[in-house]
Amino acid sequence: MAPAFAQRGGGGMSLCLASAGVVKMLSVAAFTLAWTHSIEKSDWQEDWRITPQGLELVQARIKGSGAGMEPPPEARLIDGWFQWQPARAPLPEVVLGNSGSAGEWRLCHDGNCRTLSDIFGRPVGIDVTIMRACNP
Repeated sequence: MAPAFAQRGGGGMSLCLASAGVVKMLSVAAFTLAWTHSIEKSDWQEDWRITPQGLELVQARIKGSGAGMEPPPEARLIDGWFQWQPARAPLPEVVLGNSGSAGEWRLCHDGNCRTLSDIFGRPVGIDVTIMRACNP
């Protein structure tokens, strides 16, 4: 069963996160999703923007390559990161799974990064987290 997300009227869009029946809303217009690849132990980052159409992936970066994380042909190496702009429509939701072997997903905004466990105030463990644009 999909989690229920609050959809109240109001100002701009926010980010809603749902995991194990708990929903958290973050008042951000854009954020970076960061994680460490479970096999290569390389950093990966994605910049997302919250739009009325959903979550829009603006830019992706990989620190290295290999084991299923090869950058696409259009990627450029800048300051040690392969960077590119994915061409894809906004997504209604993004599902984040946890293998338990790669560390946690981190959400970064205004120079601050927080793990999902920190945001939820409890260990997320291997629970799935769903990200979705929502109205505050």
